[in-house]
Amino acid sequence: MNEKERLMGALRHEEVDRPPVVCPGGMMNMVTTDLMKVAGVKWPEAHTDAQMMADLSYASYKNGCFENVGLPFDMVAEAEQMGAEITLGSEVFEPHVTGYAIESIFDWTELKPMDMNSGRIKVILDAIRILKKKDPNVPIIGNITGPISTASSVMEPTRFYKDLRKHKKEANEYLTFVTEQLIEFAKAQIEAGADVITVADPSGTGEILGPKLFEEYTVKYLNMFYDAIKEYNVGTICHICGQMKAVYKEMDEVRSDALSFDSIVPMQQARKELKDRVLMGNISTYALEFGDTERVARLTRAAESSGTNIISPACGLGTKSPITNIQAILETVKEDTRANA
Repeated sequence: MNEKERLMGALRHEEVDRPPVVCPGGMMNMVTTDLMKVAGVKWPEAHTDAQMMADLSYASYKNGCFENVGLPFDMVAEAEQMGAEITLGSEVFEPHVTGYAIESIFDWTELKPMDMNSGRIKVILDAIRILKKKDPNVPIIGNITGPISTASSVMEPTRFYKDLRKHKKEANEYLTFVTEQLIEFAKAQIEAGADVITVADPSGTGEILGPKLFEEYTVKYLNMFYDAIKEYNVGTICHICGQMKAVYKEMDEVRSDALSFDSIVPMQQARKELKDRVLMGNISTYALEFGDTERVARLTRAAESSGTNIISPACGLGTKSPITNIQAILETVKEDTRANA
């Protein structure tokens, strides 16, 4: 199987020759300083140049790190388009919000719809088009910052969380607007050539919201998103940070093809609770940055033996992670496949 066939098969819960090894991009960034050196492309320049973004993403695949390309490399492009102020960061720090677009949830009507033909949104879409032409057998994963995380980047997060509880009518109006914008961005990514859309919503975790609000807001708006792009027949992944033990039932209601978890989630427990779901994860990014290849190999085999369908890092890679540690995930999976052949 080629990389695209393997990943799409795994997402559809079909039998594949071995688990795919991927890193989506977005919040789950796959770029390290080692990779920048190999590619000859650096941050922050690659955040605003489509060719550089495409080249840096492809370098991860070309150098045996992962079996996909994925972009962008951060999770604030949507908030930036909606009016938040950002910094592009540096070679070791990703872009992040430095100023909010609105002060209150009541101000959401002041926000402008996202423009797919300007700013970093256009850069991302152009980079997808470049990658689509470059190698049709390598799956392109486009990334969306989830509704809760985008909404809490456009305004101050603490006030946002309070307003979710106190002003539910306005909260739902705001989140509906935000989700509609994310849907349009996802559709534009698909039209540009994305094969898979990943939504990462770290601020929507059940650890922050609790089970009731997690279902009321996170699950509701994630499903609004996934239902809106279902007709496009692309693969879909949902990544939620934090512990899952209080919200497994609610998480099972999310209508994505795959569910991705971070390293705090025991994958054996996740498999027990989510018997029929495609699970993705969850190699510790701490181990990838500070461990060695033997530890990475052990964690990879533990993920495989726990019934994980798609092997991936648990979160975004630390930029100082050695490239040899990153490569050890895919090398281990391939080695185990050959040994069992």
